[in-house]
Amino acid sequence: MTDLTSLAPALKAALAKRGYENLTSVQESVLSDAPPEADLLVSAQTGSGKTVAFGLALAPTLLDGQDSLGQAGAPIALAIAPTRELALQVKEELTWLYNEAGAVTASCVGGMDPRTERRTLERGVHIVVGTPGRLRDHIERGALDLSEIKAVVLDEADEMLDMGFREDLEFILDTAPQDRRTLMFSATVPKPIAELAKRFQKDAVRLSTINAREQHGDIDYVAHPVAPNERENAIINVLRQHEAEKAIVFCSTREAVSRLTSRLANRGFSIVSLSGELSQEQRSSALAAMKDGRARVCVATDVAARGIDLPNLDLVIHADLPTGKAALLHRSGRTGRAGRKGTCVLMVPFPRRRQAERVLHFAGITATWKGAPTADDIRAKDKERLLADPALKVELEEEELAIANELLALHSPEQLAAAFVKLRQSRLPAPEEVSDLDETSLRGRDAGSRGGRNAEITGKFEDGIWFSLSLGHRQRAEPRWILPMICRAGHVTKKEVGAIKIFQNELYFEIAGSHGQRFADVVKREGTGEENATITLLDARGGKIPAPPKEDGFRGDRSDRSGPPKRRPRGADAPDYESLGAEDSMKSGRPKREGRGKFDGPKGKFDGPRGKFDGPRGKSRRRSGDDDFVPHHPAYEPLNTKELARDLDGGDRAPKRKERAADGPDGDRRKPRTRSAANSAPPKKKAAKKNKPSRAERKASKTKP
Repeated sequence: MTDLTSLAPALKAALAKRGYENLTSVQESVLSDAPPEADLLVSAQTGSGKTVAFGLALAPTLLDGQDSLGQAGAPIALAIAPTRELALQVKEELTWLYNEAGAVTASCVGGMDPRTERRTLERGVHIVVGTPGRLRDHIERGALDLSEIKAVVLDEADEMLDMGFREDLEFILDTAPQDRRTLMFSATVPKPIAELAKRFQKDAVRLSTINAREQHGDIDYVAHPVAPNERENAIINVLRQHEAEKAIVFCSTREAVSRLTSRLANRGFSIVSLSGELSQEQRSSALAAMKDGRARVCVATDVAARGIDLPNLDLVIHADLPTGKAALLHRSGRTGRAGRKGTCVLMVPFPRRRQAERVLHFAGITATWKGAPTADDIRAKDKERLLADPALKVELEEEELAIANELLALHSPEQLAAAFVKLRQSRLPAPEEVSDLDETSLRGRDAGSRGGRNAEITGKFEDGIWFSLSLGHRQRAEPRWILPMICRAGHVTKKEVGAIKIFQNELYFEIAGSHGQRFADVVKREGTGEENATITLLDARGGKIPAPPKEDGFRGDRSDRSGPPKRRPRGADAPDYESLGAEDSMKSGRPKREGRGKFDGPKGKFDGPRGKFDGPRGKSRRRSGDDDFVPHHPAYEPLNTKELARDLDGGDRAPKRKERAADGPDGDRRKPRTRSAANSAPPKKKAAKKNKPSRAERKASKTKP
């Protein structure tokens, strides 16, 4: 291990004031494994002291064997960070590290007053720390002079490329002198970082203190499968169970941060939020409140995942799952820093368990899967803390002992103990109710006796429990929206749902036996979440299919049929449907159609599935064997009763209308009428009105001479 005595006197004194006795692995590596003037490409775990590491690596270049940096003028060192918070933190670290050397540091970040930054740069600085966009703006305006730069540091270089700062970085590096040192520090070194290093570094020394096969030894990972609608309740219980000195909760969006912040604040947590929609002043105030202990919980987006160092941060909660390996590692790296132990908790909604398993697998992390702490678990933990409260073991002073004796004289010991318990519990947020998951629920897709793919194909469980839902064909029930509704109502996944049988006014569905009782308890407690839908437990267990409901007009569940209906052999005589009654018709194979031939009122609308209104304006559908024509409804009346009566009595037909003989040989009234040239007279001209000029005269009068 590198001895601190080998460092420059100014840096050695600064480290001694901060309580440094030994260097971390990455700090030792940059001092012992690389030449003093070489370019560096360093990858190390978050929380391993990278900021102090590149501060130490810059010392040979900046001090050049001297004890101080001398008079401040144009900057000699530039550090670039992806976010405002990280840039301000890097400036703070370099300020105390080079304080004994007389360094003047300045920050140039978005959200701050650029005029104040320009005045600071004009007075002279040694080290400038900033974000890419603001640094480029100062360079283009001539406020930042890079002609004296000796070294450039890129902190969290991979994150800057992910955030779209590649063009700004290339502009800044092209503007700086070519003989400078370039140091790149990052948790990971993907291909874009390697390409950037190849272009702007000269013979860079590659250093890595990360073992790709081992996870962070100071962080314990725990995954809690939860119902989607119980996620916030589970977060409250996790915060109550750990009672961490400081905790941070990560959300994926600003809206989620705002909603969760309001919920936790209403429950009595001392909380601040951190997201991109806040001003720089608000974000700095939030970090200051976390550092000095005025707040104990911070709800943040990924803007706080890179490089933010909060002392004594013991708990990290992923309220929303991280999008990938890098996001998981950087979020979790806020705890377990500088040798301190920490806990990382992932909230995993049931439908997203596979995604969580993939992220953990690619990150090389093994997590402990267990159910979220319940209200009973929190009460038991509170009792344990109460019995072990250090205040019960502290020796009392004389004044405190006198007051205690007076209380004992006025109240019994039981009353005093009860008052102590109530006073302590009143200061703590009440726990929330969450579902208590059994062991089979925690095994995910392997749960149940017939879980996995086989149950998905067959849609049946050997030990399934059947439920009914008050939705059917009449309510347009379809599995594509019924299945998600069932999963949401009972806090199960689709793998725990077996067969679904839809009837006319209700449906039956099957739940795996290992989840059936929990499903019934959740539905009884919370309902279905829909106004017109109720779920009822059926008396059918052990995979037994319940009998279909008795409904009006029910023709049986189509899923119960063994196959499609059999066709009549070619050449066979068709049944005589006309001589069969309704029952014989059904027996013969011809299904009865409800409503066929019915007429529902005077408006002439037919309600059968395929029929048409057979009134006087349509073609009659009388069969040849019918002697009398019976109307379907009393409202039915022919258009011409007299003509119809003469037809039925065998009298003369009604006289044809005038000029109908020319319509055609069949007298088809729908045929368009044509005029014969021989029989038609020429059209008469319309008589012109008296004293009215003709069209030609009007046209001539408008012509200009």
